[in-house]
Amino acid sequence: MTPTATAAAPAVEKDNKRITTGWTFYDWANSVYPLVITSSIFPIYWSSVVKEVTKTDSGKSPVDFLGFQVPGSSLLTYAISASFLLIAIISPFLTSLADFSGRKKLFLQVFCYLGAASCAGLYFFEPSTLTASTFVFIAATVGFSGSIVFYNSYLPEISSEEKFDSLSARGFSMGYVGSVILLIICLVINQFHDKIGIGGAKAAQLSFLLTGIWWAGFAQIPFFTLPADPGRTATAGPDDKGWLLNGFHELGKVWQQLEQLPNLKKFLLAYFTYNMGVQTVMYVATLFGTDELHLPEQALIITILLLQVVAIAGAYLFAKLSERIGNTRALSWSVVIWMFICIAGYFVQAGWSFYALASVIGLTMGAIQSLSRSTYSKIIPENTPNTAAFFSFFDVTEKLSIVIGTAVYGAIAQLTGSMRYSILALIVFFALGLVFLLRLRGKKLREEPASATTLPPPPASSVAGPPLAAR
Repeated sequence: MTPTATAAAPAVEKDNKRITTGWTFYDWANSVYPLVITSSIFPIYWSSVVKEVTKTDSGKSPVDFLGFQVPGSSLLTYAISASFLLIAIISPFLTSLADFSGRKKLFLQVFCYLGAASCAGLYFFEPSTLTASTFVFIAATVGFSGSIVFYNSYLPEISSEEKFDSLSARGFSMGYVGSVILLIICLVINQFHDKIGIGGAKAAQLSFLLTGIWWAGFAQIPFFTLPADPGRTATAGPDDKGWLLNGFHELGKVWQQLEQLPNLKKFLLAYFTYNMGVQTVMYVATLFGTDELHLPEQALIITILLLQVVAIAGAYLFAKLSERIGNTRALSWSVVIWMFICIAGYFVQAGWSFYALASVIGLTMGAIQSLSRSTYSKIIPENTPNTAAFFSFFDVTEKLSIVIGTAVYGAIAQLTGSMRYSILALIVFFALGLVFLLRLRGKKLREEPASATTLPPPPASSVAGPPLAAR
C-alpha cells in the first residue's frame, strides 16, 4: 500500500494584502546577499585579498586553492558554479520532500538561516583564511539559492493569476529598495571607518556581518505572515518508506506531469539558455569593472546603486508591457536588449559609456527576472499541491544555467586573459534563448497534463482567472 491522502489543508486566501506584503518582505530580507555579497563590497574585498595574498596589483593573479593554482577572479566564478551545482543536485529532492511532508516554510527557514549565518561568518574572512572563506561563501550562496525556490513556490498559492506579474515585480522592487538601504549603511561605514576607529578591511567584514543580521532579521516578517505549514499531506500505509523515499516518489510524479506539458518544457529550455547570460553578467559585473576596466571603488559603488534604482522601474515597466503584449513577447524584447548589452560590453570603456551600459543592464535586470518568475507561475498546473516541486525544476534550470554560464565565462577569461571575450561569448546564450521563446509565441501558456489528478475545486474566493495567453 501507499500512503493515503488525508483531508486537504484549508485553501489559502489569494490576494490577501497581509500575506502578499509579508511575502514580498523576503525579497527585502534576502536581496542584501546578491547586492552586498555578490555585486559590490564582497567582490571588491575579494580582489583586495587576492592582491595581498599574491603580493601583486592584479586580482587575476593565481592563488593556491587546495593545491591548485587558480586565477583569483576565476576562483570566485568557480566557487559560484560549485554552489549552484550543489543546490541543483539537492533541490528537486528537497522540494519534493517539502511538498510530501507539508513543511515548505520549515525548509525556507533552514536555508535562510544557513545563508544568513554564512554571510555573518564572512566577518572572519582574511588573507590567511582564503580557502576556508571560499567554502563559507559557497555555503552562503547555497543558503540564498536554496531558500529562493521555496519562496518562489508561494507565488501561485497566494496570488490570483492576473496579479502574478505585478506581485512578482513588487517583490523584486522591495528587494532592490531594501538592499540599497543596507548598502548605503555599509558604504557609510566603509567610507568613514577611520572615524569609528576601525580599518578598511574590518569595515568590509562588518558589512558581511550586517548582511547576515539584516537577512535573518527581516525574514521574520514573511515567516510570521506566510501560511503555516499544514503538516504531512498523507498518512502512512504498510508500505510507507518514510520522508526520504516518499520525497523521491513525489518527485517522480511531478516529472511524469512535466513530460505531458510541452509548453512548460519549452519555457524551461528558453529560460535555461538566456538565464546563463543574465546571471553570469550579474555575478561578474563588479569583477569586470575592477579587474578589466580598473574602475575605482567609488565609481563601482555608484554604478551598483544606479543599477538597483533603474531596476525598480524596469520591473514595473515590463510588468505593464506584458499586460499589453503578453509575457513571452515582453521577455523576448528583454532578451534582445541583453544581446546588445553583450556587444556593448566588449567595447565599453571606463567613463560615460560604462554608466550608460549599466543603466540599460539595470532596466532589463529586474524585468527579466520578475517576468520569468511570473511566467513560470502561469505555466505550471493550476492549483497543483506540488508547487515547491514544480518550482524546483525552475530552480534547477536556473542553477545549472549559472553553473555553465559562470564556468564558461571563467574559462574563456582564463584562456584569453581578457573578460571582454567572455562577455561577448554570452550573446550565444541569449540568441538561443530568444529562439526558444519565439516557439511559445501565439500559444496559451498553461496546459493540464492528460493524466493529472483531478483536484477538488478551491473556494470561490481563491479561484484564479482564466489562463493568460502568450501572445
